[in-house]
Amino acid sequence: MNAIKIASIVLAGAAAAVASATSASAFSFTVGGTAVAGEGYKSSVTGAQTIDFNSGSPSNSVIAYSGITNNIVQGSVSSQHATPAGNTSKFLTISNKESNVVGNTGSVTLNLSKALDYFGLYWGSADTYNFIDFYSAGSLIKTFGGGDISATARGSWTGASDNLYVNFFAGAGESFDKIVLRSNGAAFESDNHAFRESAAVPEPFTVGGSLVGLALGLRLRKKQKAQAS
Repeated sequence: MNAIKIASIVLAGAAAAVASATSASAFSFTVGGTAVAGEGYKSSVTGAQTIDFNSGSPSNSVIAYSGITNNIVQGSVSSQHATPAGNTSKFLTISNKESNVVGNTGSVTLNLSKALDYFGLYWGSADTYNFIDFYSAGSLIKTFGGGDISATARGSWTGASDNLYVNFFAGAGESFDKIVLRSNGAAFESDNHAFRESAAVPEPFTVGGSLVGLALGLRLRKKQKAQAS
């Protein structure tokens, strides 16, 4: 078998391995954060930056929020929104468009200027009609609902199983560039959004280039051996 055929087989195998690794990787989440007086919980993930909604506009150089009208509130209002348990500070609330309540935009979009591999938030009074969508290059790659992160998802204002700090992680080699928080009811409450920039990932062509070099090296070695005999 000549070196070019070897290279083709090796590269095909490498491509299959990369595709397999990509398809096998998947979003995951963990529950747990650091308790902070008056704030409920914040992220305990190393290197994460936090947006707490206490200083007005939450947008920064990495995350630009759109769809916010009167969504940043403080305190609880019956049939409208409930402050996440243990939180006495400002937070974000989202209600479906049909609800005649504060923050009835239906969704809030987080447009990212940099690829991220981690996002966290203190999810208050989780309901089955609360959702968070992750996008990459315009394509939806993963959705989580309140029923996915909470064993009860009954919208309890104080229950520990419905008020959780949730950490979302992209799969190996994956990242996301847009997040949409949305609700089909009243309401989706959250605070202390946290993010971390995606770690650098080696380019697949670097690996392929190394394999081509190896195959051509084998071909040269075989040619030199034939000339010497």
